[in-house]
Amino acid sequence: MDRRWVGLDGYEVVGVVRAGRQVLRVRRHGRMVADCTSVAEVARHVDLADLCEVIELPARRRAGEHAAARTSSHHR
Repeated sequence: MDRRWVGLDGYEVVGVVRAGRQVLRVRRHGRMVADCTSVAEVARHVDLADLCEVIELPARRRAGEHAAARTSSHHR
């Protein structure tokens, strides 16, 4: 699971595998708070409404670097 959520007061929730089982790890300021087996357990530590998913965007191209031109099958 490559998803990550952040919240207020330094909270972060990430999916990890522990002992062969997927859990949601709650951290605060980088320190582990709990490994939760359900969203309800996560809610005991952090207000779910405060969490925002972090979406990694593609890296920017360097100056002078151009994308390869492609054609659409609709324009052939």
